[in-house]
Amino acid sequence: MRLKLFVTAVSALGCMGAAPAPKPAAPPAPPQPYLSAADLDTFQVLPPPPVAGTSRYEADRTVYLQTRKWEGTPRWELARADDSSINAIRGQSCAVGVELSAETAPQTFRLLLRVARDSSLVTNRAKDQAKRQRPYLIDEGNICVAKSDGLAKSWDYPSGHNTWGWSAGLVLAELAPDRATQIMSRARAFGESRLVCGVHNMSAVHMGWANASVLVAALHGNAEFRKDVEAARKELQALRRTGAKPDAARCAAEAEMVATPLY
Repeated sequence: MRLKLFVTAVSALGCMGAAPAPKPAAPPAPPQPYLSAADLDTFQVLPPPPVAGTSRYEADRTVYLQTRKWEGTPRWELARADDSSINAIRGQSCAVGVELSAETAPQTFRLLLRVARDSSLVTNRAKDQAKRQRPYLIDEGNICVAKSDGLAKSWDYPSGHNTWGWSAGLVLAELAPDRATQIMSRARAFGESRLVCGVHNMSAVHMGWANASVLVAALHGNAEFRKDVEAARKELQALRRTGAKPDAARCAAEAEMVATPLY
C-alpha cells in the first residue's frame, strides 16, 4: 500500500509541473577488438582436437581424473577465483609487484580488455569448428563451478580462458619485462586452473597458449595496438613506483601454488 501511495504521489507531482527525472546515462560502449575476423583464423594454425582412440585423447582423460585430487585444497580455491576472467589481470598483481585495478591503471586495463575481445573472437571461431566436449562430460568428476547447461553446451578446444590469460600475460610481460618470468608463470597457472577446475582438457589448455601466441604476434602488426602498448607501458612504470604493493603473505602463498606441479 505504501508503495502504491508513493507512486501516486510522484505521478501527481509530475502533473503539477515538477521537472522530470533525468534519464539514466547510457552504458559505456564495449571495447572493440583490434583485429577483424578476416585478419586471423587460428583454427587453420592449431592442430585438430584429439579424437577417441588416440594417445592424446587418453592423455586428456588421465589428466582430468588425476586433477580431481585438488578439490578442497587452496589450489582448488585459486582455480575457482581464476574462473573470473578479470583475474587474468588482477591476479597478476603479485607477479607485477603492484596492485592492479581499472582505477589505478585505466590505460592498461583498456588495452587488455580490447585484447580480450580479440581473444574471444579467435577462440570462438576455432571452438565452433573443433566441437570438442569438455572433460566432465566424458568422465565423471566434480568441477569447481556449477555444471550448467550453458557450460555443457560450450566447447572445450581451444580453451578461451587460456587464450585470454596467456594473451594478457604476454602483453603484461612486454609492459614489465623485468617481471616476465613471474608474469608468465602466473599466466600459466591461470590457464592450469582450468585443469584443476575440471572444465578443460589438457590439450585445450595447451592449445589455448598456442592460440594466444598466434594472436599476440598478429596484434603487433596493428598500429593502434602498438600505440596503446606504449601508453600502457608508461602508465605501468609510474604505477610500479608509487602504487600500493600486494600483501607479501598472499603473494608467497600464491607463488608456492604456482610452482607446485599439478599432474
